[in-house]
Amino acid sequence: MDGVYVGKAGPDAAGDSGWLLGHFKPPGDLRRSDDVEIKWGVHPKGERRARWTSGEKRTALLVLISGRFRLEFPEGDVVLAEQGDYVVWGRGVDHSWCAEEESVVMTVRWPSIPGYAVRPPDGADGTNGASDGGDAEP
Repeated sequence: MDGVYVGKAGPDAAGDSGWLLGHFKPPGDLRRSDDVEIKWGVHPKGERRARWTSGEKRTALLVLISGRFRLEFPEGDVVLAEQGDYVVWGRGVDHSWCAEEESVVMTVRWPSIPGYAVRPPDGADGTNGASDGGDAEP
């Protein structure tokens, strides 16, 4: 069917660090968008974001599908514990996260902006921690 893409979030997300839709998909792919990004995030218990996001230029919505997931903000933490719990944060809000239990979350961010990859702290992956333009955060 022209103009229709049918997929499965798990397998499709595995190819792009969880991201199903956004600027990083190739031209001509129906999942390419400069307006919005959508991620299907599967996180093992204890997984933490490599480092805090700062200088955020997007608005984000994160919805808990399963598990228990903690979002960390400078003014306090938010724990998503029941299916359907969600949090929205705006531009300029620094954040980090931790999967308190094995968790599946869906993240929607807008607009879709290149340059937000988060690498492990300096040296942990053999780099200086700089962004390479991809996206790996929820």
